[in-house]
Amino acid sequence: MPKNRFEEDMENLVEKIGIGVSTEIREGIEKLKDRLIELSQRGLVKINHSVMELVCAKHLMLKGYEVDVEHDLGGGLVCDVYAVRGDGTLAVEIETGFVPPDNALDPEQYCRARVASKITRYSVKVDKFGLGIPPYYILQIPPVLAKPPRFRSMNEVEEVKKLCDLYYKNPPVSIEEVKNARLHTVYVIDVASDIVSEIDPELYNSIAASLLNITMMSTRRIP
Repeated sequence: MPKNRFEEDMENLVEKIGIGVSTEIREGIEKLKDRLIELSQRGLVKINHSVMELVCAKHLMLKGYEVDVEHDLGGGLVCDVYAVRGDGTLAVEIETGFVPPDNALDPEQYCRARVASKITRYSVKVDKFGLGIPPYYILQIPPVLAKPPRFRSMNEVEEVKKLCDLYYKNPPVSIEEVKNARLHTVYVIDVASDIVSEIDPELYNSIAASLLNITMMSTRRIP
């Protein structure tokens, strides 16, 4: 049976990122590839997410993690990448900045709310939580969620809940979830180069803020 484009892309990616790794890691990558192909045949995953998941998974395997993809965390949540090392668990959600047509007039606010909702709902299920992004996307992280919970004021917590409630009410996030949520790492995933860079969220926020300021200043100068 002829392979479809998804299978071809996934197999080509595995051939590229599987060079120079141990047999154990190569077999782990192959296993995840097969799972993603099977999920694709059921219409449950897309290629843009899947290739990023596989590159991120390899990165974590090289750091000693056992890795799964499209992992059920319970409570209706399925995370893109799930990793275990020793007694610690890590979940990574891929975020590409997709905006549905219904939110064409409020894309920035929608993306901020989606990021806040992911951090709030997923991070309380695992020991550490990260967001994986492509190099071309500027992630907008609510600053309160990039710092340790003990440094948050109730006003900051309530603002994040209000933002999430604008788009996510079934079920809504709770104040307690926002208080305890934490983003530990931003993973910048360059699929073409097979490179994953880990960045501290507060550092990433400062870099992103500078880039967004430059963008806004440039926009104002356009006649």
